[in-house]
Amino acid sequence: MIDIALSAGTASAALDALHHAIRSEQIELPADGRVLFLRARDGHWWGRHSRRNWLCEQSFKPYAMALERSGLQVGTATAEQRFPLVLLLPPRQRDEARALFARAAAHVAAGGIVAAAMANDEGARSGEADFRKVFAHAQVMSKHHCRVFWASTSPETLDPALLADWQALDAARAIGDGRYVSRPGLFAWNRVDPASALLVAHLPTQLCGRVADLGAGYGYLACEALRRCAGITAIDLYEAEARALQPARINLDSTLQQLDRALETSIHWHDVCTGLAQRYDAIISNPPFHQGRADQPELGQAFIAAAAAALEADGDLWMVANRHLPYEQTLGARFDRVETVVLKDGFKVFHARGVRR
Repeated sequence: MIDIALSAGTASAALDALHHAIRSEQIELPADGRVLFLRARDGHWWGRHSRRNWLCEQSFKPYAMALERSGLQVGTATAEQRFPLVLLLPPRQRDEARALFARAAAHVAAGGIVAAAMANDEGARSGEADFRKVFAHAQVMSKHHCRVFWASTSPETLDPALLADWQALDAARAIGDGRYVSRPGLFAWNRVDPASALLVAHLPTQLCGRVADLGAGYGYLACEALRRCAGITAIDLYEAEARALQPARINLDSTLQQLDRALETSIHWHDVCTGLAQRYDAIISNPPFHQGRADQPELGQAFIAAAAAALEADGDLWMVANRHLPYEQTLGARFDRVETVVLKDGFKVFHARGVRR
């Protein structure tokens, strides 16, 4: 397992601002302790406040694992569950955030409180405006360059038509020419990422055997590899964001149907940095290199290490990265042969072979 400290300064600041609003008793925790925390993040600052009755929803695997390590319950609220307090850390992507506000409205008890926190440079102003559209009013506090906004709720103030429209914003939808579906908030969610397209253009058609796509997103790389490489006999997709799994499955099934091919497939909600249990003849990847806005090349370096550990001795790694990222030394330490296949449009494609155990 490779331990990566994910930097997410704006999310941490929003979390701290939300905690300040609770600690200063501007937002009161319910007497029965039941809290639903959407997009929950771990924090070691709740002090005397018990979180035994909290339900934390978190779709990003590393953050979900961190919550579990802190003893918090991680899961998904059922349609019938209602909570006297719903906390949320809305994302920057507006459609995704609107769907989350609608989800909060669906799970707050009558007379309960919904509270959200966003960084000022991550859309707090528009987030507050959308919050007011749902809940009709809001109290606001500024802290840590973030904005916390909350409201007590009443069923009479909620607009069912608006909530239905906003909940639908999170559904998988066709993108581009309609070949693929995706959903708001995923990486390059509404387009084909140019780095991934560059990697696909340089994959050898003779790629074969059991293949893994690390950081698969909505499945573009894996599906295009299947279109290009008739010798692939099995393919596994690994993705840390659970919201990507449904679109990836839809796209993978559609591609196999179009190709009239039947082969073994699997899609894993998994943090690649923790390693892989399966061996592969080839691995393809456009690894992440940031959480939030700051570059974190150690993420890509961890993907390289995980790929090297999972490849057969004569297996191949095909990988694309932004040109400025320092992956050559890591690749050279883990593989006997490393080739920069192409440098184009700010990206570089690597082919590595000959794993060093």
